[in-house]
Amino acid sequence: MLKIRGLHSGYGRIEALHGIDLDVPEGQVVSLIGANGAGKTTLLMTICGEPRATAGEIIFDGQDITNLPTHMIARMGLAHSPEGRRIFGFMTVLENLQMGAIVTDPKYFDEDLERMLTLFPRLKERLNQRGGTLSGGEQQMLAIARAMMSRPRLLLLDEPSLGLAPLVAKQLFANIAEINASDAMTILLVEQNAFQALKLADQAHIIVNGRIELSGTGAELLKNPAVRDAYLEGARPKVGATQ
Repeated sequence: MLKIRGLHSGYGRIEALHGIDLDVPEGQVVSLIGANGAGKTTLLMTICGEPRATAGEIIFDGQDITNLPTHMIARMGLAHSPEGRRIFGFMTVLENLQMGAIVTDPKYFDEDLERMLTLFPRLKERLNQRGGTLSGGEQQMLAIARAMMSRPRLLLLDEPSLGLAPLVAKQLFANIAEINASDAMTILLVEQNAFQALKLADQAHIIVNGRIELSGTGAELLKNPAVRDAYLEGARPKVGATQ
């Protein structure tokens, strides 16, 4: 569904991605793990058109989207739940979900809303509450649900467990697995919780300093001694934050 070849991108004179090659097959969860500053978030943002690729190509569903504006990419069926949630804090939960649905046919709204409230029942309890008053976990649920309201074919998730308590993070990963299974949703997941990211993944990649250094199935990388030493040993109990 998504094919990236020779992708370079960055900010001004600072290049963050140095020739990324990446495939995201339809219906699969593809996880991308790496340290802070490795280029994970830049990759997702470049796919969405900001910042722009300086070289290479991004092919989505057979079409070259490398130079398309972000709003056109969204209308093609690609949705991004960004790092830090970035919900509309002064809007209610319902209004946030309405914003997510703005690129789709209004006839699907009620059906999609019910589906999201079933998947995230806490949002149903908070439907008329302002987004900024939600807990961190509830805000992350809202960010994902808002992205899903656009009826995407490809969902980009950037650090969904960031800052969440362990039990909340565990539930969120279960929600992501359900979205993939029940909706056959293709997902590109960026996540610092390497254990959970690899556990979910059909395919996974390690990014180091803007380059893909290692690839394989999620199960293969979970067993890889180098990956365990760098990203897993001692990290498994630390699911999200401790607060």
